[in-house]
Amino acid sequence: MISALSGSCRPFSVSIIRRLFSTQQKTTLSRNTPLHQNPDRSYMELSQNFYESMKTCVKIHSKPLARGLHCQLVTTGLDVSTFLKNNLVNMYSGCGLIDDASLVFNEIELKNVFSWNTMIEGFMGSVRVVDAEKVFDEMPERDVVSWNSMMSGYFRNGLVEKTVEVFVSMVRCYECVPDAYSFSCVMKACGSLRNVDLALQVHGLAKKFEFLGDDSVESSMVDMYIKCDMVDVAESIFLKMPNPNMFSWNSMIYGYSKLYGVQSALKLFDQMPKRDVVSWNMIISILSKHGNVVKTLEMFIEMCGQGFRPNSMTYASVISASTSIYELTWGAHLHARIIRLQQNIDVYVGSSLIDLYAKCAGFEKARRVFNEIKNHNIVSWTSLIGGAVHCGNEVEAFLLFKQMKKVPVASDQFTIATVLGACCGLNDINLGTQIHAYSIRIGMDLFIPVGNALITMYAKCGDIQSAKNAFELMSHKDIISWTTMITSFSQNGNIETAREYFDKMPERNVVSWNSMLAGYVNRGFWEDGLKVYVLMRQHGVKPDCITFVSSLGACANAAILKLGNQIVSQAEKLGFGSDVSVKNSIITMYSKCGRIKDAEKTFDSIVTKNLISWNAMMAGYAQSGHGNQVIDTFEKMIRSGMIPDHISYVSVLSGCSHSGLVSEGHRYFDMLIKDHGINPTCEHFACMVDLLGRAGLIEKAKDLIDKMPMEPNAAVWGALLGACRIHGNSAMAETALKNLVELDAEDSGSYVLLANLYSDSGNLENVSNVRRVMKDKGIRKNPGCSWIEVDNRVHVFTVDDTNHPRIKDVYDALSEVIRKIEETGMYVKENGFIHKGSAYHSEKLALAFGLMSLPDWMPIHIMKNLRICDDCHLVMKLASRVTSRELVVRDANRFHHFKDGCCSCRDYW
Repeated sequence: MISALSGSCRPFSVSIIRRLFSTQQKTTLSRNTPLHQNPDRSYMELSQNFYESMKTCVKIHSKPLARGLHCQLVTTGLDVSTFLKNNLVNMYSGCGLIDDASLVFNEIELKNVFSWNTMIEGFMGSVRVVDAEKVFDEMPERDVVSWNSMMSGYFRNGLVEKTVEVFVSMVRCYECVPDAYSFSCVMKACGSLRNVDLALQVHGLAKKFEFLGDDSVESSMVDMYIKCDMVDVAESIFLKMPNPNMFSWNSMIYGYSKLYGVQSALKLFDQMPKRDVVSWNMIISILSKHGNVVKTLEMFIEMCGQGFRPNSMTYASVISASTSIYELTWGAHLHARIIRLQQNIDVYVGSSLIDLYAKCAGFEKARRVFNEIKNHNIVSWTSLIGGAVHCGNEVEAFLLFKQMKKVPVASDQFTIATVLGACCGLNDINLGTQIHAYSIRIGMDLFIPVGNALITMYAKCGDIQSAKNAFELMSHKDIISWTTMITSFSQNGNIETAREYFDKMPERNVVSWNSMLAGYVNRGFWEDGLKVYVLMRQHGVKPDCITFVSSLGACANAAILKLGNQIVSQAEKLGFGSDVSVKNSIITMYSKCGRIKDAEKTFDSIVTKNLISWNAMMAGYAQSGHGNQVIDTFEKMIRSGMIPDHISYVSVLSGCSHSGLVSEGHRYFDMLIKDHGINPTCEHFACMVDLLGRAGLIEKAKDLIDKMPMEPNAAVWGALLGACRIHGNSAMAETALKNLVELDAEDSGSYVLLANLYSDSGNLENVSNVRRVMKDKGIRKNPGCSWIEVDNRVHVFTVDDTNHPRIKDVYDALSEVIRKIEETGMYVKENGFIHKGSAYHSEKLALAFGLMSLPDWMPIHIMKNLRICDDCHLVMKLASRVTSRELVVRDANRFHHFKDGCCSCRDYW
């Protein structure tokens, strides 16, 4: 028996086995010999040996040895000792034999406080909270350890509120005075609850009981305030501590990262008199979570260089940093290092490696890492399932989920949330509903991550009502819950309801603000989005790069240059000026506001340009009609080693189209397929049709449409219709309109284009016919509007506007400009026909207001929601001549820069 046991135990347990064997040999003497007549074995010596043996048994967690020691205790007759029975209860509890511990406890005739406390600790350690509560309630008397055992037990079992309740009862009943451990325990609970009022009350009690000088209490207090987001208070306590312990230093490093940022945390780390592995792990984790990948790797190397041995937490943080930038090389190096230095990969490091390989190298490598892990737990299974979802293998994710249930491994809240994410990828609401039912059956539906995943799943599957129901059923909602609802309503077009939920939020963070801001901007409510940005700044919320990207996007679409410049300045002031995503948005903002030179400067200032940077600059050139510069930028991008995508080719083909570069357009369209293997989309075909059509090659454009491998969409036929209007080809225009009507019967622009074509040719009967068809179908023309920024206000004009407070002066100014234009003798179309309906188009009213309101040296920038008509284009050209003003008009298609009677488009638009 002894040899069998020793083979299964670690070397340091040999002494206990020998001691047990010795006890067995000498028992025969003690059975018939009174203890006082056996000088070899005194009571105290036997008790001490049993005590030490029980402690060792707990260390090696050996159930057979635990029961063997109990047998020896009975055999020697020492089982009547309360001291040894208390330790027997502790040993059984520590070995996971809580029922045996309970039996021994009930056998103790003279239970002391230690007996009761030990049983409470045993039940709490075995997650039998109700049994622990029963023992506590039955205690004839309690000491501070009794209360502390209940508090720490509740906290370990996640019943944080109960921890606070026990502390309050302890203070109120006056049975005993709380000690330092009591305060440390309740402070942990306050930190977990993030309850500021409670934290302040506990602080006051600690001061009343004179524990503020205690090192452990003050350390716990620092940690409590940091977790309650009161880092400034934690800092004041920390700075007053004469010799802060390691725990306090480590807590404050995390606190500084929250209050002042990563650099301040690094500075405090450098000031530490000494460090431990926790210190290194803390700073490495902070750097990793804040995306400072290079510094994360540098600190890891420095940690190893100073002789500290990385542990699982260290490796997990560094691997996570590598994963965030898809850096497989470093991740694979760490993997090799772990294999070389450790016998096995534990589940936490393994889970990080699974995530790395799934995101960087493919699912099969992630699966191989999973297979290398000896003891899988729910974390490793969830990581593998999540890896499958990330790689787009949603079906595989469900197969793994079924396999996990067969093992069996109990699902947790994060597993269910991950599987619900797979339902989103499949857009399978039926499967999602089944997972919802499963989560209810296993009691996981009430957990916040599951509730948030359910909201997302239903919203992405188009069932916004079920998403709303899932939200309402959540007993506890966090910021993510509210933000998910805002995003769900926004994406489904219900921006008003999204705002209602936003206004109801009990607390908001920068993500919540960004969600509301992006919701407005993405739905075309640019002014409302900018109002959210201003309100966000008034509330003192620090923007992040996503905030600036969204707000600059709103300024770009609304062409509000002054506010855009202010936001650019704020981004630079807050340290986001060098962020490449923010810089890309600045390029787009300047481009859409007609400041192509400023866009160029921003583009040139980017040290490491990504594909979006190049695409943004090319799109800006294309919209401004600088086709040759689009081509030059595209060629520079190719030479830099950047591989273009389909958006790059849309920009270059659009640039060729706006500049009439037919041969270049053909060459790049061929490159798209042959050199980069990109299958052309309807967008690319629309650009080519527009290019050929504008050049007068209407038949070639129609042939290209006929040869398309997919069905032409409205953009393709619209491009052909626009070309027909330019060149007066009414027959082909009717063909284009017929196809457009079949695709999008509600689009008014197509009918208007055809009506204008007939109007230009003087065919008023067909104009009436088109208008009658529009009336019969209930189709209304989109109202044209133009806007201009003057004195930090945006002034909007519509055709024949009568609402502006200075509209009379505007009409007078416009009449004066038209008089000067007519005096030139150049205000005549080729066919001599002027369409009277364009006399007071919105861009003309905006022009007149600009001439009235802006100084003579300042260019007039006008934005229009529709394509500028021929008459207005001619008026703008001549107005720039007679007024000696530079005019910039951005219509729905492109920019027109008017100067000295000429337009940058060279009448080719």
